[in-house]
Amino acid sequence: MTLNFGHRGFSGNYPENTLLAFKKAVEAGCDGIELDVHLTKDGEVVVIHDETVDRTTDGTGYVADKTLEELKKLDASFKFKGQYGINPIPTLREYFDLIKDTGIITNIELKTGINTYPGIEKKTLEIIDEYGLRDRIIISSFNHYSVMRMKELAPDMEYGFLTESWIIDFAEYTKKLGCEYVHPIFKAVTDEFASECKKAGIGINTWTVNEEEDIRRMISLGVHAVIGNFPDRAGRILREVKS
Repeated sequence: MTLNFGHRGFSGNYPENTLLAFKKAVEAGCDGIELDVHLTKDGEVVVIHDETVDRTTDGTGYVADKTLEELKKLDASFKFKGQYGINPIPTLREYFDLIKDTGIITNIELKTGINTYPGIEKKTLEIIDEYGLRDRIIISSFNHYSVMRMKELAPDMEYGFLTESWIIDFAEYTKKLGCEYVHPIFKAVTDEFASECKKAGIGINTWTVNEEEDIRRMISLGVHAVIGNFPDRAGRILREVKS
């Protein structure tokens, strides 16, 4: 059965990549949560999507140029500013404190596509191991070298290659490199692509699947997980299909 992952938490109705959005995704009954990590100037792993804080907070500048203390002064409420109080940028540890006892799967996207953040793979793994969560983690990135660096450190975890492109033989490429999943944009998940992945034994975790028609099509193609901004909607559809 296809799994239901909250994209940056319940980001359709709450500030993305905040503890509030993660809490609401869990309450909505999601199977997993997708989030993004960067490194601060002082080497802390924080959860935020962009390389800069400009879009989602009331601050400006690059995450890499700010300390954790500086980042914690910002309100990451994004377009929901004023609706749900102040929502700070969380650390990965704070996120794990929230979900460690829930059974939630976490898809950690290493945001190493622009700033490679040397050492982020090791630091992220150390935090995962603090909580003993290797069996509930999927690591992904648009930077496939970053994925492979992490895989070398922890070959027992699961990995997926992110892409927004229509890559030829993507399933075979993924299989050859020993990873379990492809993470394509949902528009690239055609019948042919789904069949190729199934034949290669590669799971599909696809994003960002928000509309009911698209959610139903992804389920019909047998993807491993739909990653969307509305986990309540995906959950409802999955329950209907299951019944």
